Amino acid sequence: MLHAVIMAGGSGTRFWPLSRQALPKQFLTLAGERSLIQSAFDRCQPMILGDRFWVVTNESMIETTADHLPELPMAHLIPEPCGRNTAPCVGLAALLLAQEDPEAIMLVMPADHVISSIESFQEAVLNAVNVVRKDPEQLVLFGVPPTSPATGYGYIERCKSISNGVYKVASFREKPDRPTAEEYLQQGTFYWNCGIFVWKAQTILDELEKHQPGISTQLKQLQKSMNTPAWDSALAECFPKMPSISIDYAVLEKSKKIAVVEAPFDWDDVGSLEAMSRLNSTDENGNTVIGTACLVDSKDNIVRSSDGHTVGLLGIKNCIVVHTPDATLVADRTDENAIRDLVEALKEQGHHNVL
Repeated sequence: MLHAVIMAGGSGTRFWPLSRQALPKQFLTLAGERSLIQSAFDRCQPMILGDRFWVVTNESMIETTADHLPELPMAHLIPEPCGRNTAPCVGLAALLLAQEDPEAIMLVMPADHVISSIESFQEAVLNAVNVVRKDPEQLVLFGVPPTSPATGYGYIERCKSISNGVYKVASFREKPDRPTAEEYLQQGTFYWNCGIFVWKAQTILDELEKHQPGISTQLKQLQKSMNTPAWDSALAECFPKMPSISIDYAVLEKSKKIAVVEAPFDWDDVGSLEAMSRLNSTDENGNTVIGTACLVDSKDNIVRSSDGHTVGLLGIKNCIVVHTPDATLVADRTDENAIRDLVEALKEQGHHNVL
């Protein structure tokens, strides 16, 4: 059967002050009326029901996740004792799925993406599932046709066609510089790697055993404690021993049987506050305003206010202004990634109350 696994362990540092340690990005509502993690659940309905939905998240986020997704059984909320990137996350989920359903096929996706339309997304998933059912050793990725020479994504190069909209993967490419990204865009055989995957749970466990013994050894140790009172303590002991590595580096770039489905849906990875401009309308001066604001002689800004607070901008250009009840951000829009540096500075200067 098809199961969905949401990876929800991120902290969303570049979304400060909206995103905090106690309320990471996946719990924010940035488009529509549902949080990002709720939207990830919604886009799989009714294709995958709640009893076949799993979420892997930090153990401190289990209660918040349950509040956002009350449809899920508590046993399907998988706590990570610490952050260890996506390969240990996927391995842990696969271990639990394979025990519950030895023939389980996993749809693995991040919690913090915005995707439309739902119908196109589900069609692509079923296309990937058919590939796996025909060849259970296949690992299937989703590739988004690039619409710009983006330098912030990894790329997938396709080669020969397997079936309609499905191709063998020729290579993986690191985040490119601008000229290289422009070349990828012109060639038409490259996709953005959106981090969504479909494969059999047992197959990915076998691949981890082949390519990542440091993860596989700990998973086998954990397996001895499944369905016993020792599970929690075994997880706390074994999980931190796994190397922190992405599933891309750990397995996908080493495996021989990789396919890519050309994504027919619109995708946004919501990686930073800049996404608010893409997900919401802009005025005639290029400003995106969410909440209450008054802008005079101001262009190309992103403004978000809360609790009826009015933000006033006069003669301001290319800035991000975010007001929350206890913290306000004013940042150069052209250097939004530096928000990470600001968060580090807040830590160093002892402003823990706003982190």
